Amino acid sequence: VQLVESGGGLVQPGGSLRLSCKASGLDAKTYTMAWFRQAPGKEREFVVSNRRSGENTYYSDSVKGRFTMSRDSAENAVYLQMNSLEPEDTAVYYCASSRRLILSALRQASMYNYWGRGTQVTVSS
Repeated sequence: VQLVESGGGLVQPGGSLRLSCKASGLDAKTYTMAWFRQAPGKEREFVVSNRRSGENTYYSDSVKGRFTMSRDSAENAVYLQMNSLEPEDTAVYYCASSRRLILSALRQASMYNYWGRGTQVTVSS
């Protein structure tokens, strides 16, 4: 199984970025897919998760209304559209996956079996 993130970079406050996570070795549409992030000196933080296409997507309070997660079954990929970016969003963003998780486990990094290597997002003027 491999998860490969892309799309990170440097953006000014208020700007947008779109992250991609392409999966191989698993059928992403049947797996719980999520994004986490980790800022320097901080623990890995939950951003968003979706158990399956058509089901609810769960966002952290800090990104709700600004970030949108989507899936593309044909590409076996998930995306994270990030708008109205703030300096506090600066972090390495990781794609994660696991076989279908129960709702109470979605926000726990330890419950995910597969991880990408991450992509750096820097929000700065």
